[in-house]
Amino acid sequence: MKLVAGTLLAGAVDAAFAAPQTPATATIPLWPEGVPDAKPGLGPEHVDDGRVSNVSEPTLTVYGPAVDRPNGTAVIICPGGGYVRLSTAREGEQYAAWLGTLGITSFVLKYRMQEFGHPAPLRDVLRAVRLVRAQAARYHIRPDRIGVMGSSAGGHLAASAGTLYDHPLGRTGADLDKISARPDFLVLMYPVITMDGPAVHAGSRKALLGANPSAADVRLMSVEQQVTAATPPTLLIHTQEDQTVPVENSILFYQALTRAKVPAEMYLFEHGSHGMGMRAGLGTASAWPKRAEEWLRARGLLDPAR
Repeated sequence: MKLVAGTLLAGAVDAAFAAPQTPATATIPLWPEGVPDAKPGLGPEHVDDGRVSNVSEPTLTVYGPAVDRPNGTAVIICPGGGYVRLSTAREGEQYAAWLGTLGITSFVLKYRMQEFGHPAPLRDVLRAVRLVRAQAARYHIRPDRIGVMGSSAGGHLAASAGTLYDHPLGRTGADLDKISARPDFLVLMYPVITMDGPAVHAGSRKALLGANPSAADVRLMSVEQQVTAATPPTLLIHTQEDQTVPVENSILFYQALTRAKVPAEMYLFEHGSHGMGMRAGLGTASAWPKRAEEWLRARGLLDPAR
């Protein structure tokens, strides 16, 4: 993997990153040089019962590993919420706490949504990958062990990072654009995938692309159509009972990964409604963290850092 020299990252970017000294959280700005296409008239963010909306200043919140010896793996977490709000508590903080027990460093992404629309969320997630990779040494992580995990619309954003990491829309002309934005692996929880057809989640499409999106945008952001052999290894988790984002979304992505010969694993459970997070009492679906841990271990992502 090609990284730029450290001198490229001096100034505002280096100043923005302050490594946490303990597993406690720290929050860092995603765009210390200024948010691209900023909209200063949007007013304050709204925070309500673990959900965040009206985001105009994207950030990463850092959660250190909850073990003595971190393994060098990092996960950028994209909470869901239909590109309208972010379920930060259930699909961000909770995942980070679990990943911490596995020795993983987590970065919960607060990204822009319907107030900006496409391509702002894509730019935010790709900037997050570049920023974390650029600062890998500071966070004691490996630049070739950076994954993206997302739920629902956050799963769509994670899948977008895994398929559109080199797209021109993901660049702003900043020095960090020279760093690879390709995630090394993906974990997709009941993800929105397609922007067309009977399996579409219409609310996510409208919030991201508008009420009357162009055919080109619909195709581009139907991420099952963007899979290539270079798409990262992927774990998919979904349920039959999901009445909000049909299970066909995960199936479409898995089929595309299989055609492209990308290593992929998929667990489709009977029980569990949309947005289940890490809820107990859902039969075998509640054991998905164990299945995910097995997948991470099998891929060497929980091996001690060298």
